[in-house]
Amino acid sequence: MLDIERVRADFPILALTVGSKPLVYLDNAASSQMPNPVMERLLRYQRQEHANIHRAVHYLSETATAAYEAARCTVQQFIHAREAREVIFTSGTTESINLVMHGWGRKFINAGDEIIITVLEHHSNIVPWHMLCAEKGATLKVVPINDAGELQLDVYETLFSDRTRLVCLGHVSNALGSINPVKNMIATAHAHGVPVLLDGAQAAPHLHVDVQDLDCDFYAFSGHKLCGPTGIGVLYGRAELLEAMQPFKGGGDMIHTVTLEKSTYAPIPNKFEAGTPPIAAAIGLAAAIDYLQSLGMDAIAAHEHSLLQYATERLSAMPGVRLIGTAREKAAVLSFALQGIHPHDVGTLLNAEGVAVRTGHHCAQPLMQRLGVAATARASFAFYNTPAEVDALVAGIRSVQQVFA
Repeated sequence: MLDIERVRADFPILALTVGSKPLVYLDNAASSQMPNPVMERLLRYQRQEHANIHRAVHYLSETATAAYEAARCTVQQFIHAREAREVIFTSGTTESINLVMHGWGRKFINAGDEIIITVLEHHSNIVPWHMLCAEKGATLKVVPINDAGELQLDVYETLFSDRTRLVCLGHVSNALGSINPVKNMIATAHAHGVPVLLDGAQAAPHLHVDVQDLDCDFYAFSGHKLCGPTGIGVLYGRAELLEAMQPFKGGGDMIHTVTLEKSTYAPIPNKFEAGTPPIAAAIGLAAAIDYLQSLGMDAIAAHEHSLLQYATERLSAMPGVRLIGTAREKAAVLSFALQGIHPHDVGTLLNAEGVAVRTGHHCAQPLMQRLGVAATARASFAFYNTPAEVDALVAGIRSVQQVFA
């Protein structure tokens, strides 16, 4: 069990007030907050270790290089990758997915080929494939959902053909919190000889991720959703796939040799990390992973599941409140709508009560269209949230309803 008061003391931002109200931060699916140990590690790097990495032989560069590459090893262990070189640092999940699209998709997908996605996807796992299909003359096939927000696996199995080249699916839905049965879906894809990319942006902060156990081919996630800095993300890829891919960006540090006639590329992971990388952010991400692991991912998952259950019970009992997304397996996301009240009004009025939620289509417009709504209000929980904050959300919703009564 987590000592929540001790944990909350690590997050000074949680002591803020919004107007006269204490902050209740329930927008963790967009960005989580950063604890003191991560901020202190970032400050130590900037004060005592900052320099550009690789190549130089002076003290600061060697110190920064060692910390940066140690961060790669921390990520490797966190997701249980086979080798540190299978971990590519990017700016976030979006760039990680685009790296696969440009590096693997543009090389290996051709006219008439097919890519499978799901209706649950974030735009970052839809738009790059639209771009590739338009360029190559390929086709997207889409796995539908039931009304609860669960993937229809029987349909998924029928979508494969001899032209299927890639499956791209979210581990956890950012809009609904549905936890997809990705291990079984990966096994199905591999039975057809098709590699799988997982968008793990919403899974890595909440679940124990083991890429070898999942047997996925690519896994993407972001630092700012798991208590790390913005501007840092990860692409895991099987070494043999990464080695076969073409670089996404050209420039310094990703080359082996350059002449005026041609360039040859460095081995992975450097081949995909052109230019000065987000050094401080990578070190901060490693500190965030260390912090989460000090609490225990199982303890985090248990606490968040308890909060989700409590919030689901409270909101389900409220008249005029409709829960959107009722999958049997969910992470700590609760999307809802209030009868007769636009979600943006809900978010604005909740903010007046100090309650921070996300409103809109959550970069999941195809999903909203499938559900028959333009937008939802979304409360998303982290391990530092409390039942009392769920109560504050409920009280805030009642206040919103009274305004429109």
